[in-house]
Amino acid sequence: MTRQRRRHIIHARRTATGLVLAGAISFLAGMTDATGLMLSGDFVSFMTGNTTRAALALGGGNFAHAAVLLFAIAVFVLGNAAGIVIAHFADRRIFVVLASVGVTLALASLMTDAAFAFPRFYMIVASMGMVNAAVEHIEGLPIGLTYVTGALSRFGRGIGRFILGDRHIEWTIQIVPWLGMLAGAVTGALLTQAGGAAALWLVSAFAILIALAALLIPKPLQRRFHQTAAPRPTAERR
Repeated sequence: MTRQRRRHIIHARRTATGLVLAGAISFLAGMTDATGLMLSGDFVSFMTGNTTRAALALGGGNFAHAAVLLFAIAVFVLGNAAGIVIAHFADRRIFVVLASVGVTLALASLMTDAAFAFPRFYMIVASMGMVNAAVEHIEGLPIGLTYVTGALSRFGRGIGRFILGDRHIEWTIQIVPWLGMLAGAVTGALLTQAGGAAALWLVSAFAILIALAALLIPKPLQRRFHQTAAPRPTAERR
């Protein structure tokens, strides 16, 4: 086997592993988003929608609902930050991030009393922010897990370039998170219709299942799915 052939096989395996992982996590995100939306009436990962709804609430004088949505956006951002920090210090990055997501969702599922509706909502939002740190790119191509607008945009631009003669097809992977989220959202909706808030337990269990499966991924390969923090520049000697 030639060196070029070996590199091609390794590249294909890395890409396939990343796509399966991204699809599974997007499925989790779709389940969580549908369940959270049905339980709370607001999005738990679609912050574009929450931004628009917050603006409409402000324009309509519903400042209480606007405050809820704006705080959700802040919690989502902080969840992303927490996921990056957890991934940075963890030896098994994907496992620890997804396990943290699973634990957060499990804690949220315990809050069945109506008095805990807002804390439960924000914990679900935080988990969706956190999960984005599990996989940031596949073979250098950015990938979205809890939102698919960017993925669909990159997919559409890829179609445009293909029509113009560019025969690179790497852009086709962008459809994977959309398919995963669509299937997950349908599943989450059916589970919530059948079991109400108890569906969160199943979502949490699925997150833990993905986390355990991620232990099978070698550490060097896991590191390829993350952006590394840029080193701080050292002061020049005088």
